[in-house]
Amino acid sequence: MRVLVIGGKGTLGSAIVKELSSRHQVLVCGRHSGDGICDITSEESIRALFEKVGPFDAVVAATGTVHFEDFSHMTSEKYLIGLMDKLMGQVNLVRIGTEYIQEKGSFTLTSGILSCDPIRTGSSASMVNAAIEGFVRGVAIELPRQLRINAVCPTVLQESMGKYAPFFRGYEPIPAARAALAYSKSVEGCQTGQIYQVL
Repeated sequence: MRVLVIGGKGTLGSAIVKELSSRHQVLVCGRHSGDGICDITSEESIRALFEKVGPFDAVVAATGTVHFEDFSHMTSEKYLIGLMDKLMGQVNLVRIGTEYIQEKGSFTLTSGILSCDPIRTGSSASMVNAAIEGFVRGVAIELPRQLRINAVCPTVLQESMGKYAPFFRGYEPIPAARAALAYSKSVEGCQTGQIYQVL
């Protein structure tokens, strides 16, 4: 298969690329560099990526930004960061991608543990992650041409604990390589409309 990994140079994305590249042709796409350039906040950028890379069988989204701050300091603009980037960016990868992806292709999105296990300062992440999961379940029954869609919901990664440990006290982190297995299950399997929790 020909697989696009959006955010393939990040911590999680790199693990996904490593997991899939031994069996598939993987194109690493990033905001500033890679086999293809893609800013998921821009519909024009998404479309330009799909036009450039040619035929593909799967899209994996391992990217997206949300704003972390105490609720008392959150504003509409701060909530919009996550809504327009991580949420609508991934939604638009699917919406536009359906025009380009091969028949029976798949989309794999990324939510996160805060959709069901919130932390302080994480109200935006909880909202966005839950919305991504709702979108996956809802759109799975409407996708054309036998296309599939799933989401991976990983807990905090071991490789990220240096930065995020103060926010995730009591959580047991997992290696990125373990989370990457769920993306393989989505890309290489047959299921659709699923949320794969990796705890």
